Amino acid sequence: MVVVGAGLSGLACALHLLGAGREVTVVEREAHPGGRAGRLDLDGFRIDTGPTVLTMPELLDEALGAVGETVADRLDLVPLSPAYRASFADGSVIDVHTEREAMAAEVARAAGQREADGYLRLRDWLTRLYRVEMRSFIDAQFDSPLDLVRPDLFRLAAMGGFGRLAPAVGRHVRDERLRRIFSFQSLYAGVAPRGALAAYAVIAYMDTVAGVYFPRGGMSALGDALAGAVAKAGGTLRYGREVTRLERAGTRVTAVVTGDGERLACDQLVLTADLPAAHRLLGHTPRRPVAARYSPSAVVLHLGTDRTWEHLGHHTISFGDAWRRTFTEIIREGRTMSDPSLLVTQPTRTDPSLAPEGRHLLYVLAPAPNLAAGRVDWDREGPRYRDHLVGVLEERGLTGLGDSVRAEHLVTPADWARQGLAHGTPFSLSHTFAQTGPFRPRNTVPGVSNAVLAGCGTTPGVGLPTVLISGKLAAARVLQRTGGRR
Repeated sequence: MVVVGAGLSGLACALHLLGAGREVTVVEREAHPGGRAGRLDLDGFRIDTGPTVLTMPELLDEALGAVGETVADRLDLVPLSPAYRASFADGSVIDVHTEREAMAAEVARAAGQREADGYLRLRDWLTRLYRVEMRSFIDAQFDSPLDLVRPDLFRLAAMGGFGRLAPAVGRHVRDERLRRIFSFQSLYAGVAPRGALAAYAVIAYMDTVAGVYFPRGGMSALGDALAGAVAKAGGTLRYGREVTRLERAGTRVTAVVTGDGERLACDQLVLTADLPAAHRLLGHTPRRPVAARYSPSAVVLHLGTDRTWEHLGHHTISFGDAWRRTFTEIIREGRTMSDPSLLVTQPTRTDPSLAPEGRHLLYVLAPAPNLAAGRVDWDREGPRYRDHLVGVLEERGLTGLGDSVRAEHLVTPADWARQGLAHGTPFSLSHTFAQTGPFRPRNTVPGVSNAVLAGCGTTPGVGLPTVLISGKLAAARVLQRTGGRR
């Protein structure tokens, strides 16, 4: 069988299939594994080009465990403490710890004991929410909306999971800074906190309770680790080969054909390309009662500097004052943030080997409108916006940032589009109610009997943990169709 794409979903799928005794060939257009969790080497700096936040490493363990390996065999994961540092326009700072007592003490210091008590209630609610959602709604197959009707559906409803996220968090903590800390994660799912389902507080659980980690060698080490395990287990990895068409016989895909004319026969196929690209290859036009809605995009500025700033954590969230207006500007008005809220990651704080001696790496992520929502000419405005972001960070305490830059790389929504990502967003379909659970595009394709989808566009959705689960769910589909383990 053939897996198209050596991103994390494709590699996880391959490992589960190999563990069940299948022969697997993974075809990847790039020269390396990892997909969106890629790497750029620039003037001695080793830059992660994709996700920077690693949560739920047990899902990596599950994929590797399918072939008898563990995370410890392949990766050196460093737990981050604090998981984040949150800075606010009023000059206050709150460190986000995942340890219960440490975070309660930090909340008490920053906002008082009543808020610390509220945090503990919130943490308990997040934990219960996660347990219900993971077993029945995240790590689960859906074939129709009727599959949603499970005992845990009523538990989730009783917990307020179908209300709105911002008010749900606000029932536990009143301090506006804490409300932001425990709800900003909905932007990962493409929805503003006031519009997101409270069920998406599960992402806050992953970030603020389960723990945040960083692999030595950078996030691209995840792809290397999974690919290494695939090869050791007998899988074949073919890099630098882009699949340009599929051969069909009735309802079956019989072969994948690469741009250089190579033909690989397959009895089962897993496609992990961006969803529209996968459907184009299959010759399938999805039928939806409402048009697909895509998540906001991001401008990412990678900076190699000759100095650092001690007040930065590994991950620092720099909140602007106009938090609510931010979502209106990005999602509804299709323009850049007038008062940016930014994620600043300094991976060299944990792993100095990612930069030349005496140098440091910064990854600055600014949420931005996708190309469908906005009409920004990014090729013209990108450099100006880069200067704006540097200026904002200098005003917020990164004094001398502009003069410290020794290497840099800017990525805009136009660049994401050139990579083949629909509407110039790396975050795929947003998690509106109509695009969640059984209403999200399924990992099976009508009219094709031996093709399965994996990746962030299909179930269960966007994010590194869910992408790994999507690979497992895709493998389960294949095994169900072909008779389980051999």
